[in-house]
Amino acid sequence: MDSFPVIDMEKLLGRERGAAMEILRDACEKWGFFEILNHGISHDLMDEVEKVNKEQYNKCREQKFNEFANKALENADSEIDHLDWESTFFLRHLPVSNISEIPDLDDQYRKAMKEFAAAIEKLAERLLDLLGENLELEKGYLKKAFSNGSKGPTFGTKVSSYPPCPRPDLVKGLRAHTDAGGIILLFQDDQVSGLQFLKDGEWLDVPPMRHAIVVNLGDQLEVITNGKYKSVVHRVVAQTDGNRMSIASFYNPGSDAVIFPAPALVEKEAEEKKEVYPRFVFEDYMKLYVGHKFQAKEPRFEAMKAMEAVATHPIATS
Repeated sequence: MDSFPVIDMEKLLGRERGAAMEILRDACEKWGFFEILNHGISHDLMDEVEKVNKEQYNKCREQKFNEFANKALENADSEIDHLDWESTFFLRHLPVSNISEIPDLDDQYRKAMKEFAAAIEKLAERLLDLLGENLELEKGYLKKAFSNGSKGPTFGTKVSSYPPCPRPDLVKGLRAHTDAGGIILLFQDDQVSGLQFLKDGEWLDVPPMRHAIVVNLGDQLEVITNGKYKSVVHRVVAQTDGNRMSIASFYNPGSDAVIFPAPALVEKEAEEKKEVYPRFVFEDYMKLYVGHKFQAKEPRFEAMKAMEAVATHPIATS
């Protein structure tokens, strides 16, 4: 099997650009996951973000998680399939930041995360342009597709810790799922592993790399690319040692954005494959996803297709 794709973004600026873009194309078409190096986010900032997040967990969340953990494993003798071994909270950046409203965050934390979020947002938009270039879409198409509603894109960060688990045979760090949104940029712990994705029926590790950003594609990019790029099932395996840090930033369409396959890509498909994926409002998809996150994505797409059919051909009631 080929090695996990790693893209050095500095190579996109020089003579090796063509080869780097080919690695990116292959990663999107065949893997759905890849790591990027030399991405423009300073290592000092990443070190500060790691420091403040680990301190925040130790100071504000560890005791509460331990209470949850004791109850979760109490009398458990078979696999627990209704919860995850994680401590998590969410920061919203777009359309309006909520970081000042989240309790138990000090000024140092808020400053570091605001700076990091701004850098990640810029990187996400750069990656969307690169993906669009490989797809031969007009410049800026993917960002426009995320922003075609009245509210622009949505962007937020899930801050997670995966503490040591005494019974990883009974509980997952995070159950298997695909991500509902657009493009996901993850700053993960480089000392504690656990993130895995499904490729050709086999669970593979996403290798921890110092100062790398892990990128994976969400369901909306699968729809917009008409299946050329696909979202990939992934999970976090609980570990007996180490507390794994995960800072996952989701650059998603706006809630009222209308998502549909890019016409330029549909036209390239064979006649029988045109419009494989449905047209829907992102918020409607999210409402469905919330109750079906840990289930296969295909029934979600089919449900959206059924809604589209009803909207296009309403049933007569008289």
